[in-house]
Amino acid sequence: MRRLRVLCAIFAVTIACSGKRPADPPATTVGGAVAPASPAAATPSAPMSADDARDAALAHAVVKRLEHDHLLQRALDDQLGAAAFDQYLDRLDPDKMFLLAADREALRPHRDRLDDELRAGSLALAREGSARFAARVAVIEPMVAELLAAPMNHDDAETVELDDAKLAPATTDAELRERWRQRLELEVLERTAAPAKASSTVTPPKGAKPPPGAKPRKGAKPAKAPAPPPTAPFAEREAKARAAMATAYAGRFARLKTARPIDADATLLNAVASIYDPHTDYLPPSDKANFDIAMTGQLEGIGAVLREQDHYVEVSELVPGGAAWRQGQLTAGDLILAVTPPGADAVDIADMNIDDVVKMIRGPKGTAVGLKVRKATGDEQQVEIVRDVVVLEASYARGAIVTGKGLPKLGYIYLPSFYGGNGRDAATDVAALVARLGQQGVAGIILDLRGNGGGLLDDAVDLTGLFIDHGPVVQVVDGTGDREVLADTTKGVASDRPLVVMIDRFSASASEIVAGALQDYRRAVIVGTSPTHGKGTVQSLINLDRDTGGRLQLGSLKLTVQQFYRVDGDSTQLDGVSPDVTLPDPNAYVDTSERSLPHAIAASHIQPAPHDDWAVTWTAADLAARSAARVAKQPLFAKVTAAVAVLKARKDDTAVPLARTAWEAYRAARKAALDDVMPDVAAATPLVTVSLLDPPPEPKPGERTDDRMTTWRDGLARDPWLAEAAQILVDSAR
Repeated sequence: MRRLRVLCAIFAVTIACSGKRPADPPATTVGGAVAPASPAAATPSAPMSADDARDAALAHAVVKRLEHDHLLQRALDDQLGAAAFDQYLDRLDPDKMFLLAADREALRPHRDRLDDELRAGSLALAREGSARFAARVAVIEPMVAELLAAPMNHDDAETVELDDAKLAPATTDAELRERWRQRLELEVLERTAAPAKASSTVTPPKGAKPPPGAKPRKGAKPAKAPAPPPTAPFAEREAKARAAMATAYAGRFARLKTARPIDADATLLNAVASIYDPHTDYLPPSDKANFDIAMTGQLEGIGAVLREQDHYVEVSELVPGGAAWRQGQLTAGDLILAVTPPGADAVDIADMNIDDVVKMIRGPKGTAVGLKVRKATGDEQQVEIVRDVVVLEASYARGAIVTGKGLPKLGYIYLPSFYGGNGRDAATDVAALVARLGQQGVAGIILDLRGNGGGLLDDAVDLTGLFIDHGPVVQVVDGTGDREVLADTTKGVASDRPLVVMIDRFSASASEIVAGALQDYRRAVIVGTSPTHGKGTVQSLINLDRDTGGRLQLGSLKLTVQQFYRVDGDSTQLDGVSPDVTLPDPNAYVDTSERSLPHAIAASHIQPAPHDDWAVTWTAADLAARSAARVAKQPLFAKVTAAVAVLKARKDDTAVPLARTAWEAYRAARKAALDDVMPDVAAATPLVTVSLLDPPPEPKPGERTDDRMTTWRDGLARDPWLAEAAQILVDSAR
């Protein structure tokens, strides 16, 4: 089949699936370079600033693409503009902790003219909204500092509402101060919560044997555990918590005050894009870089995960095998104080936007970057790391052999995403694993797509082709009604062994294409905890820089351009792919489906694509009945069901008591209720035996141990969903 470089992936709450990219219209310019931001923003005698020029070009580019290339083929009119304005306010201050009702009302004139402003090249609302928000930050910052400077009263019988949807915007600073006071008091209580008391004795579990060589003395009493450290008085813990919070909030406010203009633009443009559908997004240049890393599983840098911490940036974790991990001087928890790029002076990064810090640290393989860090001990140290290609192995397919009581040797393949680029792609990697499993003589294969939000669509088509002889895999229809059938044209299969595909509510886009096609062909038994996410739209990633001839860096637009349909003519949109056999769902208390997203595109149906079904002897009803009998006897599944019931019951329980004694009782009751039913899968007895196809190599002397794969293996061995999928696979082969 022809190779399609297209995308299908979940990023944060956004799920994207890109298909065939529409032809780019010729790049256009307005007024020689760009149009004025607004009638008052520029005049023929007043040259535009660089930010104004970028804003105008960006507004024109986004509106042009939304109106002409989006699947809905809908003009940005007054109705859409008004809806986008409402969405913008929700994004500007989602927690209702900064803007007053009067601030929102002052922005309201833009509601009826937003479509006209954008078409004229103006992002005036982004500028005005950002300025108004910055002014509110200047009011809130000293207010929070004052609230945290003195001991708080934790005896008042009051509650704090945590559901922002139930709160109206505050009308006065006094009302907003009260809202902040309550939230801060709750945070202090959470930070000062006394840890659970340790047991005074250690009793061996029933049936436990003494360690080798141990000779327990007859009549010996259980050894006493070390006494827990004394708990500091509440006043002392409260003061420490307030001091830590004061530092953290000061850093947060400092960053809010130095927000970049492009961030304000992104807030507005994403509000507009979201009105067309939930998966059309504007990606500023830094977000586009992160998108590329997620799609390829590779980057060039030092191999460290960073996060904001107070006024600086903290090393959250190191990527095993990466440059920083090998160099050995950087550790998780280090605070980065300054960065020295190659051939430049050190840059103090206090209160700097984390994207800008990351941009300085990333760089070409073989170049060095200097970091001034503060260790947990308080010591400061200069670290120099030579950048290298960092391979994010957790992004790639991996395989194992599963065995157990009553089970033949089974193959297992976990695919976290449909990736491609840098010489690797998901379909090729899975094909190699399938071949290796065949050499091991496995009786069947489990393909695990749980949590797989998608990736490259052509890899989904190619991967499906590994298991069907040939034929259509997915149908794609654009806004004009043109239909294209993407097919596996290579005859033959990589494996003809029985197949189970595991899915859950977080399997989306490309995962749904694979699961849906294999279900339509009756090639695989689909085993899952719920229908999949239900995303059946196709996105194209468009480089907006082209619309300015490359003169300006505008970023990219991830635009919904098509809808895809299963071989049987149904769209996965909204409904997803339903399992043939359904298992207990540990996430049934949350609704993360496409159907729950605002402005989701409607589902529809087209003509089926002719295909030949796989010859099978099983029926879904029989497999489901056999599975239900086993599930009923599995105590871990019983606990999952009970835990979900508890969590569902608390969804609307959003008012929390603030009096310390009442809060501690509330917290203890909630914890006890969940502890009684929450399954501890990590502590469970292994249900199957898992042998890795690629076990981690023994570390060389002086090297760190990378135990990620060992941890993953041990988790799989205790996974009741995998154990049941293995039983279903055996049933399907009878």
